[in-house]
Amino acid sequence: MARGKLRIYLGAAPGVGKTYAMLSEAHRRVERGTDCVVAFVEHHDRPRTEVMLHGLEQVRRREIEYRSAVFTEMDVDAVLERAPAVALVDELAHTNVPGSRNAKRWQDVEELLQAGIDVVSTVNIQHLESLGDVVEAITGVRQRETVPDEVVRRADQLELVDMSPQALRRRMAHGNIYKPDRIDASLSNYFRPGNLTALRELALLWVADRVDEYLQQYRGEHNIRTTWQARERIVVGLTGGPEGRTLIRRASRMAAKGSGSEILAVYIARSDGLTSASPKELTVQRTLVEDLGGTFHHVIGDDIPSALLEFARGVNATQIVLGSSRRKAWQYIYGPGVGATVARESGPDLDVHIVTHEEVAKGRGLPIARGARLGRVRIIWGWLVGVGGPALLTLLLSGLGNGPGLANDVLLFLFMTVAAALLGGLLPALASAAAGSLLLNYWFTPPTHTLTVQDPENFVAIVIFFAVAVSVASVVDLAARRTHQAARLRAESEILSFLAGSVLRGETTLDALLDRVRETFGMESVTPLIREIDLDEVVPMALGGVPEDSVDLDIPETLPMVEVDPGLLERAVANIVENAVKYSRYAERVTVAASALGERVELRVADRGPGVPDDAKERIFEPFQRYGDAPRGAGVGLGLAVARGFVESMGGTLDAEDTPGGGLTMVLTLKAASGYVPVSPDLPARVTS
Repeated sequence: MARGKLRIYLGAAPGVGKTYAMLSEAHRRVERGTDCVVAFVEHHDRPRTEVMLHGLEQVRRREIEYRSAVFTEMDVDAVLERAPAVALVDELAHTNVPGSRNAKRWQDVEELLQAGIDVVSTVNIQHLESLGDVVEAITGVRQRETVPDEVVRRADQLELVDMSPQALRRRMAHGNIYKPDRIDASLSNYFRPGNLTALRELALLWVADRVDEYLQQYRGEHNIRTTWQARERIVVGLTGGPEGRTLIRRASRMAAKGSGSEILAVYIARSDGLTSASPKELTVQRTLVEDLGGTFHHVIGDDIPSALLEFARGVNATQIVLGSSRRKAWQYIYGPGVGATVARESGPDLDVHIVTHEEVAKGRGLPIARGARLGRVRIIWGWLVGVGGPALLTLLLSGLGNGPGLANDVLLFLFMTVAAALLGGLLPALASAAAGSLLLNYWFTPPTHTLTVQDPENFVAIVIFFAVAVSVASVVDLAARRTHQAARLRAESEILSFLAGSVLRGETTLDALLDRVRETFGMESVTPLIREIDLDEVVPMALGGVPEDSVDLDIPETLPMVEVDPGLLERAVANIVENAVKYSRYAERVTVAASALGERVELRVADRGPGVPDDAKERIFEPFQRYGDAPRGAGVGLGLAVARGFVESMGGTLDAEDTPGGGLTMVLTLKAASGYVPVSPDLPARVTS
């Protein structure tokens, strides 16, 4: 059965007309002959909204008694039994009364979609989970009912219901939103013009980002590489030099001239790590661009102009800002430079701005090391020097008459071999050694113009020359390879440091980190590897970092398989167990037990340590948190934060609760593999005192 389609009317504030717009859409569909029903719509005693319910079939609601009161909720079973083509479900972020089928209404909607029913729903911008802190800062009100952003982002259609703050306040004053006794308080608090303007801008920006995702997806599906100038995006190319701050500020002024413009600063590092960029300077520039409302990106690429243009076209940029070259005049013999190359190859769809600065023509400071990641040009030069060099040297020495003597001839040919090794690596150097040996024998070793050697000493000299040439070439090539490996490791460590730092900048979801990895390494897509696996295949491997006698393991063979990334799960369990062993006291063993609970599998790691108060149980999952009097060297406080992030990325949960008898128990819950049918829910594993 095909999954149903979800359409959401998103409002900037209560009262803008989301429900009215949804009901109007329902009447249009009914007139077209569509089987459309009202699964749950609340009119809140608004006359115009109540009138719109007339003529629409309404599915009966379910009554639930809770705390001596009776509440009504959407009856999911009744809607599924009715099986309409389209169901109207108001207030997507609503929290259901305890005893309902699901905890949240968006979960009810998910069941309808899975059954092939199209759903039309509503939600306000302040109910999006990621915007809770922002909305509270604007309005002073914390929204308790939220919906995950991803639920709204997955909607097949998203329509913004907009209204100016002045018009919305007039609706409020006329009694079209709240009852008369609430109007004055609302107008002077939540519905102040400043609040409504900020919420409206928040909704517009969120929807604009969603539209941008649709655009990027469409461009990717149709392999469109040209820039569509639907929105100004300014890419700032950074070299790591001090002029980067000037470029960022200049781009910020350019962005300020166009509403909705974005700044994306990008630093492109060579894959071999052989750059002169200062990590400290890059950190300063990243902070500056983020303070100005832009984003910082770190990309790997050996051909800097091509990598920069690829990045710019990938983000649908419209402008590129580069600094004038810091190279001195004589350095232009190596080529036209990054700025000129980017300007030449950008095409008509990208505007390139070259900005002057105080560092122009002052040189690059530290020299750029030359490693063993050889490009095509260097290899060609290596072969030219290795093969053509000895031939030219032979012509030169032949024209000198008696020449400098055989010993000096040998040294000159040896120099050519070393030069070939430095330029082109081992193979051109070996070719140079072979060619040099033959030319020395034929032209400069008596009897000349033959390949025979009359004097044994000359024969020994040629043999030694060849051996020394091969040895020197091998040593030079090996040293270059080691230099390349060291530089590569340095580059990887810098990239890992950058990606780890993104956690502290708020990119706490695995999706955000994977997107950074994809962008950094120029990949088309990155995803965790979810295949079905048994817990008893992963958990024992995660215990390698703790003493063998410190853990009691109880994982029944009858457990269902789980859908996880084995590597992420192993690291998460290892962090949890190592943390439990570290805090367990009196040589008490840590218990690791698993059980099946309906369609879930639960892994419990219980220790006998000092435990954690209830008000601190969430704080221990924050980065750089070490509870209590943890000794020095007991870690930096990232283990549990990383573990929870990994678990949640696989659709699971990780929570802390008290161990009966004292201590702390970490409860890791995972989804059972698809197709598993629970016979009877097992009781969770318990640790008895």
